[in-house]
Amino acid sequence: MRFTLLGTGTSSGVPAIGCTCAVCTSSDPRDNRLRTGAAVRFVDVDGRARTVLIDATPDLRQQALRFGLDRCDAILFTHNHVDHTFGLDEVRRYNAMQKGPIDIYAEEHTLAFLKGVFRYIFDRDANLNDSFVANLIPWTIRPGEALDLWGLRVTPVRLLHGKLPIVGFRFDTGGLRNGAATVSAAAEADAAADGFVNPFPLAYCTDVSAVPPESWRSLEGLGTLVIDGLRHRAHPTHLTVAQALDVVERVRPRAAYLTHISHDLGHAATEAELPEGVHMGFDGLTLSDERLGEPQSLT
Repeated sequence: MRFTLLGTGTSSGVPAIGCTCAVCTSSDPRDNRLRTGAAVRFVDVDGRARTVLIDATPDLRQQALRFGLDRCDAILFTHNHVDHTFGLDEVRRYNAMQKGPIDIYAEEHTLAFLKGVFRYIFDRDANLNDSFVANLIPWTIRPGEALDLWGLRVTPVRLLHGKLPIVGFRFDTGGLRNGAATVSAAAEADAAADGFVNPFPLAYCTDVSAVPPESWRSLEGLGTLVIDGLRHRAHPTHLTVAQALDVVERVRPRAAYLTHISHDLGHAATEAELPEGVHMGFDGLTLSDERLGEPQSLT
């Protein structure tokens, strides 16, 4: 079970076009941030490798090549903004390799947006030419109603992105063969003694400005919280670093990582200011529960 941050940048990415600030010109690779997205890779209950994407960013092709994403079984969409959806066309390559459709999961208003923007995919018969397009099966999700994706339990969590209601996702691994819920207490204690922190259950909450009262329960008992932390200055649709830390303090996960980071924040300098257990996310950061079970191939 591996969770990878494919991108941790804002809608413009970092470096931003034409910007010569210290972060955009930094030589630290962790300051180079593609648009925000993630992937969950795991072995399902039948021993098959699975990959679930969270959002389809405009940088998806680059992210797939950089991080070796050789399959895509499903896509979970947090909301309908361009920086989280405009890579959807790229998944047609996975259709060709896997010789089958891909399930996509989103709220009703996000699916409506996708069907409007990508009409050539969802209304293929209306195309003048029958060309190479993605083959997708849309499914409507609702906050609090969990999905079972091949043994991985995924729960949409209601969040607010300014005035826009969006969703984050909680991932619980108990249904998998080596899921954390099936590991003995002794094995988990031994791993903890060696300094290993089991990252699951994990909640992924990007593009957040507020957590509604009814959603806090879905964030209890986390191993990891990935949370929006745009910058220090206030923003109408994103958490500041201080606001993100307030969420972390209330949720109390074993570890937390900031994402959707602007060029206002340099990785090294900001990391040094964060409290224990809270870290800056960066592109390619991978969290794994392999220490709690026999490692299995994901290829």
